[in-house]
Amino acid sequence: MAVSTMIYNHLPTSQPIIMNKLSKIHGLAHRQVVLDQPKTKTSNRVSSLTESLSHLLHLHLETPPRTNTHQINWNLYGEEKVSTPTTSPKEVIAQNWRDMHASSNWDNLLDPLHPWLRREIIKYGEFAQATYDAFDFDSHSEYCGSCRYNRHKLFETLGLSRNGYKISKYIYAMSHVNMPQWLERSKLVDTWSKDSNWIGYVAVSDDEETRRIGRRDIVVAWRGTVAPTEWYEDLQRKLEPYGHGDAKVEHGFLSIYTSKKDSTRYNKSSASEQVMKEVTRLVELYREKGEEVSLTITGHSLGGALALLNAYEAASTIPNLPVSVISFGAPRVGNIAFRDELHQLGVKTFRVVIKQDVVPWMPGLVFNESLQKFDDITGTLGWVYTHVGAELKLDVHSSPYLKRGLNWPGFHSLETYLHLVDGFVSTTSTFREEARRDVALVNKACDMLVDELRIPHCWYQLANKGLVCNAHGRWVKPKRDPEDIPSPHMQENINVPALAAGMQTQDVLQPLHSV
Repeated sequence: MAVSTMIYNHLPTSQPIIMNKLSKIHGLAHRQVVLDQPKTKTSNRVSSLTESLSHLLHLHLETPPRTNTHQINWNLYGEEKVSTPTTSPKEVIAQNWRDMHASSNWDNLLDPLHPWLRREIIKYGEFAQATYDAFDFDSHSEYCGSCRYNRHKLFETLGLSRNGYKISKYIYAMSHVNMPQWLERSKLVDTWSKDSNWIGYVAVSDDEETRRIGRRDIVVAWRGTVAPTEWYEDLQRKLEPYGHGDAKVEHGFLSIYTSKKDSTRYNKSSASEQVMKEVTRLVELYREKGEEVSLTITGHSLGGALALLNAYEAASTIPNLPVSVISFGAPRVGNIAFRDELHQLGVKTFRVVIKQDVVPWMPGLVFNESLQKFDDITGTLGWVYTHVGAELKLDVHSSPYLKRGLNWPGFHSLETYLHLVDGFVSTTSTFREEARRDVALVNKACDMLVDELRIPHCWYQLANKGLVCNAHGRWVKPKRDPEDIPSPHMQENINVPALAAGMQTQDVLQPLHSV
């Protein structure tokens, strides 16, 4: 199935209102943001965010003139790119995998960015992107909040089979506290779940990919949120203890990672318990075969925060397992002690951030790791949030394909991140002319590409908004194939819709058991 036939409408419906308000910027050079009087709860948050950023950080927003890093004949652009492969040939990195997996914290690989590392970053970023592309955001669907496809066909459907990994388990999460825009619920009374959402998956490299990268790689991909204007108000939270030392982490992230409830269908065990059970099983399986095993955890936004919690637990639980985190647009997660304990556990963390994206500034917009320079006076501040690991900072203005101006959703979009990674060479170089990744992907769920490209904004959605014409000529919502119905607990799914259609019990339970 082509990707253009699948939904990617995960931005809040209020985003056009937000962008209209944010576009009303005026003044002379070094213009500051001025918003209309807010009329909705969402625009209130946007106003609060923008005003606070301007005052607290003396943030000056300007729209510099476009200076293309290389001259583009837009009329010929399509002809030049349409017959060009979107990926470069794969290099065998078996002898260098420890460098790619951060044995030396990616020293000398970031600036300039090593081409092998660039490809690996994009590979893991696409695993994180899949958690959005396959997610059911349709509030009119009885399966809203689930994955649209079973684990055996998700990569094939999204065109990710080329990466050489197979999904072994889906992860579901709930929370005992309110978190912004992560729990999608159906408007219908009879739904697949009232408490849980699909939050990610565990995958493992196949034999061919294992030979190329030099070890059996287990991947955990966590789904995030994509409404950056929600984060400012909702992440003014308290830090809670995590682990056995002085580490503390933001309690909303921890709640999503550890919440469970016996009365729920999908979270009798927490996301933490689900993922660690599967990762432990896979590590033991391949170590018994004499293979070297690594764990790479990836996520965007909230997913990047969950990835750090997962990495901390995995490194604490499984001895001698190389653990790396590759995150995109992730917020701060914990205090200085949490960062230090991650380092002591040997976790290697690589953060990709866009300097125009506000989410990586939070929590700890003002009180953050920058206060460490006062440690001699104040001592170590256990309540201060801090980032972890190496950072690759990207700039929207570096790409000749991206619009100027203020666009919070566009700045935070994972596809914008992957586009900029693909074009990044070094802090002193222009955008990479031979970048191969399809530029059209940037506009999947936002409006970031220059008009000259003629790519519609928010183009990634189901054909006919998901409606199909039945045998009587009526447009209706289709029923999911039985194997795509979310049912991790086989014993609780005797009454799935397929049985009503006359299928045998064993015909239904077999595919459902493997979801």
